[in-house]
Amino acid sequence: MKKYKFAIIGCGRISYKHVEAIMNNNEEAVLVATCDVVREKAEEKKNEYISKMGKEFNVNIYTDYKEMLEKEDIDVVTIATESGYHPEIALYCMNKKKHVIVEKPMALSTADADAMIKCAKENGVKLCVSHQNRFNKPIQQLRKAMDEGRFGRLVNGTARILWNRNMGYYEQAPWRGTWKQDGGTLMNQCIHNIDLLQWMMGGEIDTVYAQCDTFLRDIEAEDFGAIMIRFKNGAIGMIEGSACVYPKNLEETLSVFGEKGTVCIGGLAVNKIETWRFADGKDNEGDILKAQEGDPDTVYGFGHTPLFKDVIDAINEGREPLVNGEEGKKGMSIILAAYKSRLTGIPVKFPMGDFNTMEMVNVDKINK
Repeated sequence: MKKYKFAIIGCGRISYKHVEAIMNNNEEAVLVATCDVVREKAEEKKNEYISKMGKEFNVNIYTDYKEMLEKEDIDVVTIATESGYHPEIALYCMNKKKHVIVEKPMALSTADADAMIKCAKENGVKLCVSHQNRFNKPIQQLRKAMDEGRFGRLVNGTARILWNRNMGYYEQAPWRGTWKQDGGTLMNQCIHNIDLLQWMMGGEIDTVYAQCDTFLRDIEAEDFGAIMIRFKNGAIGMIEGSACVYPKNLEETLSVFGEKGTVCIGGLAVNKIETWRFADGKDNEGDILKAQEGDPDTVYGFGHTPLFKDVIDAINEGREPLVNGEEGKKGMSIILAAYKSRLTGIPVKFPMGDFNTMEMVNVDKINK
């Protein structure tokens, strides 16, 4: 069995989940290098890995990812830097024939996302976007029910992300909440649940309309956003995303409503079935509610380990990862359409064409 050599670029807040996923797939994956412009952060991730796996493992540290790619024998690169740098780094890695797992959002523009998708195909490498919540067991169960047609005609779906992110969170990393490197609550906190909503509701978008604003946080982008989606199959999606909930996170839920079924999934990381009702009577709701794993330690959930495993399997089997570039672009595109709707004040028809977060720089002046 081939052991794929992994490297991590960007060793900040989420990177420990990448270390964990590599360790949990240790029969097929090994960490060989970590890279961050702050050397101490790269060293910290190296030590996390070695403390669990043993001192016999050698992990080299870099502050320049291009130097790392020149010196190391690497199969898969994971990218967990500031969002605005994702395309540049991913394109460089894929042009060096490396498979890439990139944190969400894959990019901050539709043009960059398309360039990443094209680059992966041209170089014959796998591109995966880290929407790890797709691998949550309740989400997989919901998707199976959807594929089996148990809902009948879809009516609507809702994604609610009611969280608290205080100014300390933004001050900890000044790129957060900026149009150039991040976007706002919708792009940073809400994108996972938006991805799940579109995945369940059919994916093909007709129109997007949004209202967003910056109420409480001293940031460029929005700290609250509401989106209405009309899918091409006729169903309606509703998204409520907030970083302003007092005094702490309240909920993250995904609900799907159809002619013959109702499902609501909540928990700390959209990992707990709260309602499961179907007209076909194939399963007992009480049994479904009992047969669940507990909450994870953080909102990042359990999904990184199976996502990394899926990428390894995709390489071995010569197939696309479950969340390839095309899939990763979908949730991002909904958010960019919401930003465009905020900018113009009207619904955005799909396909929407090129758009990027930097077009939002003068949104306050335009709205006033």
